[in-house]
Amino acid sequence: MPALRSLEPIRVVPGGRLWIHGSDFPLPAGSAEDVTIGGVAARVSFAAPQRVAVAVPDPMAGGSQPVKVSWAPGATLYTNIARVLATGLHQVDNPVIDPSGSVYVTYSGSRGQQAAVSIFRVTPSGAREAFVHNLVNPTSMALGPDGKLYVSSRFEGRVYRVHEDGQYDVIGSDLGVATGLAFTPDGTLYVGDRSGTLFRIDAHGRTETVATLPGSMAAFHLAVGPDGWIYVAAPTLSTYDTLSRIHPDGRIERLEWVFGRPQGLCFDAHGVLHAVEALAGSSGVYALRPGRPRELVVSGPNLVGLAFGGDGRLVVTSNDTLYGFTAGSAI
Repeated sequence: MPALRSLEPIRVVPGGRLWIHGSDFPLPAGSAEDVTIGGVAARVSFAAPQRVAVAVPDPMAGGSQPVKVSWAPGATLYTNIARVLATGLHQVDNPVIDPSGSVYVTYSGSRGQQAAVSIFRVTPSGAREAFVHNLVNPTSMALGPDGKLYVSSRFEGRVYRVHEDGQYDVIGSDLGVATGLAFTPDGTLYVGDRSGTLFRIDAHGRTETVATLPGSMAAFHLAVGPDGWIYVAAPTLSTYDTLSRIHPDGRIERLEWVFGRPQGLCFDAHGVLHAVEALAGSSGVYALRPGRPRELVVSGPNLVGLAFGGDGRLVVTSNDTLYGFTAGSAI
């Protein structure tokens, strides 16, 4: 008798792929109504006796939604669908969540473009506010130990410190194609140059080169781990890439997982590394635990970045849209 067992992943962005696991599924799926999510028919893209893949309808209501299949009418599983928080963006790295719950996202633009609004702030109530104006190609952002927002400009090779009123000043320059940013608890800022150089700027503003990796075709994404190493995703022209981690003394190690176009990186409150795979057809967020296969935790099209709030809240971005998951859906 057909039975439903589980969903993978539990969290999905509209347009993403949802896997339904069970037993004795019919082959092939015979009706457009075989699978519904929140009462909406979902297109089956793969079918086997133990699993079925469907595309989550787009648009789709966010929040917890029931998943039903025609061949097991008495069974229901639930998936968490992301809500759209903001559109009209151009995000190329992680968003940032501040302690108040506001989310910062960018309009990065084409090379050399000075957009009228460079950084938006999306408040906990859902309002989108213009925050920073006329900054050329804002690329990566990070909150410093001083509570201020820092942002790189890949066009200018600079890092800016942004004040509460949205004004900004330069705290680092001559940083190549400056992209990824990450702070250590002592206030040291690491900057990833897309050409392959990892820079360090100390609390006194002194800049030095830490290590060099192959150049990246996109951003040079950074995250500082609980172990004090700097984790790097730098997609190259290769079909597949590994992530790296760099010790503050310059030692470089390759991590065990392989990705197609790895992009945004972030650690959750439990110290688990998460990475975005942007390869078409498998775009999603993966949790990475040493010695274990990577685990798909969010599926969605064209994803580039993610951020965790202090309460475990998760947001993800595509190039042009910010999505959020409902409270209580922390990974």
